[in-house]
Amino acid sequence: MSTLPTRIEREAGRRLAASEIVDITAARERALSGMLMLYISTGLVFMLLPGTFLGVWNLLTISSHRAANSVSPVWIQAHGHAQIFGWIGSFILGIGFYSIPKLRRMGSFALAPVWCVWGLWTSGVALRWLGSVYPWHWRVLVPLSSVCELTAFLVFFRIVSGHHAEDSGKTPLDEWVFVVIAGSLGLLLTLLINVGLTFYLSFQSTSPEVPANFDQRFLVLETWGCLVPFVWGFSAKWLPVFLGLRPLRGRILLLAIALNSGGVLLALAGAILPATVLILAGLATAITALRLFEPAERPAKVKGVHVSFPFFVRLAYIWALIAAFLSLWAALSRDSSGIWGASRHALTVGFLATMVFAIGQRVLPAFSGMRLLFSTKLMFCSLMLLAVGCLLRVSSEVLAYQGMVRAAWSWLPTSAICEMAAVTVFAFNLLITFARQAPAIAAQPLREPG
Repeated sequence: MSTLPTRIEREAGRRLAASEIVDITAARERALSGMLMLYISTGLVFMLLPGTFLGVWNLLTISSHRAANSVSPVWIQAHGHAQIFGWIGSFILGIGFYSIPKLRRMGSFALAPVWCVWGLWTSGVALRWLGSVYPWHWRVLVPLSSVCELTAFLVFFRIVSGHHAEDSGKTPLDEWVFVVIAGSLGLLLTLLINVGLTFYLSFQSTSPEVPANFDQRFLVLETWGCLVPFVWGFSAKWLPVFLGLRPLRGRILLLAIALNSGGVLLALAGAILPATVLILAGLATAITALRLFEPAERPAKVKGVHVSFPFFVRLAYIWALIAAFLSLWAALSRDSSGIWGASRHALTVGFLATMVFAIGQRVLPAFSGMRLLFSTKLMFCSLMLLAVGCLLRVSSEVLAYQGMVRAAWSWLPTSAICEMAAVTVFAFNLLITFARQAPAIAAQPLREPG
């Protein structure tokens, strides 16, 4: 009889310890979800203000003057930097940190580098914007911005690579991981070149404008060498589940990334024509590996999103093909500024932005505390407006800039309004989703939304 209270006390102690573990794990999950929402919200701010709104202003100016060179190249480059690094870059860093299981086993103090990366990255993008659009002490601000961005990525890369090093001896890495690693190396190379470029401009140039010839090649690295591999990697990870596709052809995907990387390196070296051929071949190989346009093995999972989700994912890859063909056409032409611009827009808006709009509204609510998307109708609205705006923009850049159809200049404002409305609806839908009350977060390991 004397041992009975001791057993009860021990059992109560075990239950208390288990309860404390559950509470600690749930608190860590809430902290990670809050971190992800901060990164995504920051990316949305850059997308809306220095990104899209400045782009719309530039496009309205070009349309009114009916001349592509009526806007300062510095403004156009600032718009592109805010879109690529401020918007999509912030999304990539946030999702990358959230996807590391190791962070769920660490205390809140261990998240300090994550917040440090956010501060450095956000400051870097903001300083680049201020130093370019408002040339106040740009010789200091622009190089400083590049150092902040590089430092932020090096800290991110150290944390992510440390996680993979811990798990490398346990299970072999999937093919999609190598594709994401290729994208990470592309981003690292982009940031290293960016540091050297900004210091060169600071000491040798009269403005922060990147020379047009080099900017053309550098954009290939930023897009095809960095962002496209990230999208291919996450497509290989998520699309077979979301769209019910047949199993990934992993080795073919690795061949695709090899062809694409070769094309990017040739573009950096100035061999534009063979570069565009390799990039087109790599894209076709990646689509074959993903089996996007083959009959699906299972019905697509559209619970919580609009039923048009599979259509827009496939449309994004069609836009990527259009972008690759346009770049090949531009490389074969002499006067091709409009074709190059149409190719860039087909890639950045048609492919990259459509994939972010589609996949982002599919996974981000679940990653942010297992929330449900606020409105599937708004999701469809944003994707449709983006598709219409991109179609008008790409066609008008070819027809107007190349002097084929003079009336096409008047299409540019309509395309700008459509795309501005699209990004506004997308941002509103996600921000309202984040602001809504999240369900209780259970102490469970990371699961993909299914």
